[in-house]
Amino acid sequence: MAVGEPRRVGYLYALPALLVYVAFLLFPLLHSGWLSLFAWDGLSLGTWAGLSNYASLFSEEGAAAAFGHVGVLILFFSVLPVCIGLVLATALHRVRIRGLPFFRTVLFLPQVIAMVVVAVAWQRIFAPDGALNFVLGTEGKAWLGDSATALLSVGIVGTWVQTGLAMVLFLGGIGKVSADLFDAARLDGAGPAGEFRAVILPALRGEIGVALTLTVIAALRTFDLVYMMTPLGGPGGSTTVPAYEIYQRAFHTGQVGSAAAIGVVITVLAFLVTYVITRVAGRERA
Repeated sequence: MAVGEPRRVGYLYALPALLVYVAFLLFPLLHSGWLSLFAWDGLSLGTWAGLSNYASLFSEEGAAAAFGHVGVLILFFSVLPVCIGLVLATALHRVRIRGLPFFRTVLFLPQVIAMVVVAVAWQRIFAPDGALNFVLGTEGKAWLGDSATALLSVGIVGTWVQTGLAMVLFLGGIGKVSADLFDAARLDGAGPAGEFRAVILPALRGEIGVALTLTVIAALRTFDLVYMMTPLGGPGGSTTVPAYEIYQRAFHTGQVGSAAAIGVVITVLAFLVTYVITRVAGRERA
């Protein structure tokens, strides 16, 4: 905005983006909240249900299990990728290797591949005659067909997808750290662990907050991996997640109000996670 131009003209510049935001994000969110207050099958006239759709989420075994499963996936989609990403980024910073851009691109590649493609590829790897059984010598084991290993298998794929994102974020953060800080730590006798604890970890608090936010939200809204790798929510519903429950209830069982309630809960959880991580990361950096 030019110097001296009225402030209201600046708001006019932002108006097109604001209208798109309201039309395609804010309005659908508010409308979902309204639908969650009704018992509606999507076709006939709905009846007022109040908060009963939300109350049922805590009493229905299927919904409770879905939120429990997504809690497990947060470990695989967020905690493990952040930890592995920290280790990889630190190692790549300390050990200068040839072809670093290529290595970084390969690890980040899962982020730009469609999740459907990722799911199909890993479904083949986990197949009874797939590569995993060939390597482990356990030919015939159905990793995705066993309730004890189906969710674990989906989680491993999530770790593979999200690790590259975390590593690239951390490499960028380490690149902004002054070399003098590393030199000072080494002069003080700090080894790799001490350098990581005294220099790298404090410098990456902001990047860790961003990585945790993005990966936790990815875990909360995961659908395509579950839908493609374990149809019908896996054996005995062992891989059902909230996003899959939304799909099932809205398009198969005619529980649109209940599906909307789950969507609202996921949105609230995402906002809470973002708020908590932002506050903690900001306080640590202050």
